[in-house]
Amino acid sequence: MNAPVITSILVANRGEIACRVMRTAKALGLTTVAVHSAIDRDARHSREADIRVDLGGSKAAESYLQIDKLIAAAQASGAQAIHPGYGFLSENAGFARAIEAAGLVFLGPPASAIDAMGSKSAAKALMETAGVPLVPGYHGANQDLETFRQAAELIGYPVLLKATAGGGGKGMKVVEEDSQLAEALASAQREAQSSFGDSRMLVEKYLLKPRHVEIQVFADQHGHCLYLNERDCSIQRRHQKVVEEAPAPGLSPQLRQAMGEAAVRAAQAIGYVGAGTVEFLLDARGEFFFMEMNTRLQVEHPVTEAITGLDLVAWQIRVARGEALPISQEQVPLQGHAIEVRLYAEDPSHDFLPATGHLELYRESAPGPGRRVDSGVAEGDSVSPFYDPMLGKLIAWGETREQARLRLLAMLDEFVIGGLKTNLGFLRRIVAHPAFAAAELDTGFIPRYQDELLPAAGALTEGFWQAAAQAFIQSQAPGIRADDPASPWAQGSGFRSGLPAETVVHLSCAGEDRAVTLAADSRFELHGEYLSTEHAGIRRRHRLIRTVEGLYLHWRGECQKITRFDPIAAVDSGHGHQGGLSAPMNGSIVRVLVEVGQSVEAGAQLVVLEAMKMEHSIRAPQAGVIKAVYCQEGEMVSEGSALVELES
Repeated sequence: MNAPVITSILVANRGEIACRVMRTAKALGLTTVAVHSAIDRDARHSREADIRVDLGGSKAAESYLQIDKLIAAAQASGAQAIHPGYGFLSENAGFARAIEAAGLVFLGPPASAIDAMGSKSAAKALMETAGVPLVPGYHGANQDLETFRQAAELIGYPVLLKATAGGGGKGMKVVEEDSQLAEALASAQREAQSSFGDSRMLVEKYLLKPRHVEIQVFADQHGHCLYLNERDCSIQRRHQKVVEEAPAPGLSPQLRQAMGEAAVRAAQAIGYVGAGTVEFLLDARGEFFFMEMNTRLQVEHPVTEAITGLDLVAWQIRVARGEALPISQEQVPLQGHAIEVRLYAEDPSHDFLPATGHLELYRESAPGPGRRVDSGVAEGDSVSPFYDPMLGKLIAWGETREQARLRLLAMLDEFVIGGLKTNLGFLRRIVAHPAFAAAELDTGFIPRYQDELLPAAGALTEGFWQAAAQAFIQSQAPGIRADDPASPWAQGSGFRSGLPAETVVHLSCAGEDRAVTLAADSRFELHGEYLSTEHAGIRRRHRLIRTVEGLYLHWRGECQKITRFDPIAAVDSGHGHQGGLSAPMNGSIVRVLVEVGQSVEAGAQLVVLEAMKMEHSIRAPQAGVIKAVYCQEGEMVSEGSALVELES
């Protein structure tokens, strides 16, 4: 069989993974083709491609999940190969078969391997036959509530519901007791159907204090398969990874080899080709249990690239061309340590609800040795409610774990985002936490240190308001005498002949407003994009950036937007529905569970909203009677829109 010719690649995805795949493709001299939905016409991955094809629609089901449209786009653009990225159709065997039937190359494993491992239930059955330890659970075909109830009682609560075709935390629910099972199962099934087009579920024992350790495997078409070390992905929120690192801290060479060889056996058992990940749960005794195999490139692959010096996307392309793996298992490098954090548009203080809006300000960390940023957005872009809220990833490498950690902290301090909520400050608190520095890792890390990682928002200090006012005044354009910087008429100092030199500035920030009085001798200095403050003999620098929308001041790890106080807007913001329950984000109404006149108890589920491929329940804050319902199923709503009015 002749090796396929690949000179042009279509990336059937969006965001940072599309940009990352195209970066390697361009480095190899290949033509890149992007596809986009109507809403992504001007997205960064579209802008960076050599050719782009409009799929139409807004939701993934209307665009990125349309197999016929994707193949037609490849044929029309002249692409010989399709890279699926991750998510969407990356683990869809039907997609792989359709690509092959069209005479194109799928930059992923054979469809038969996706069939074998794409279903978590089938994968667990296969691993059980192969003698790989499994977490106790039910992986059968019956999908009725009673079957899951009986299985959960046999396993023992708490249990974990998981979509058999899932990934990325979609379609996953922890159930603590029997009374929660029906609602959790129905919600997980809807999420799975929406994200993967497959509502089938499995249930397994929810282990306490496990570590999530995964093995990167890579196989060619000549029967060779390697494990490229491991990654620790234990720090998670809502069953989705937040921090990943390689190698896994504290893992002995013997355990690394045992897990790696088990992963290779799993890959070879299904005739695997390309990049894949075998995920394990590792307990404190050093016993590991098979979780699942992801038959695709993982979000966290950059940390493996950092400690091996390899380009896994380049390997995917070369393997697809029929080339053999260039090294043996004994030659796999393991150099230093790498840590990655995932940057999301979300609000950590409100249960990590996805955030949508306009990126008024977006400045990435400075490049340099051991520093890498993989992102899919740029300043001025919009974040929509239709897709995953990940903006990008920050990856730091060092000769030691501590060097990588400190380098990552510096990168997080340099990163500046304005215009919508992100988890940037939350990530910094994780990486700076003493328990993380000590590598005390398990999947309960975030809940255990929640009070420190998610502190209650306090009032802005007087020191902040003084700095904000100085920054606001000093960063304004020069006044009347721009030609004479020494002129008092060109300054914002508040100079008034015969009167004390002071300035009063009325500002708004983070929902507060303050009339700030500044004395002329205040100890502040502006140098370019940095404001220096001095207190008790200590000078500090704070980054500030002025945009059309306002001024952004980086203050104690958070980027604060400062504007002049608008009394009209303040009055307008007080209007709304008394007793109303509003949408916490832009999204689509999946279910309306109440009607006017209905009595509800505190905590009752009223409306289910879907945003960024996850469901969010709107619940009654107290017992009452439904006075009005302002939404209907299938309707798109904006953040802050009243959904239900509840009368006590």
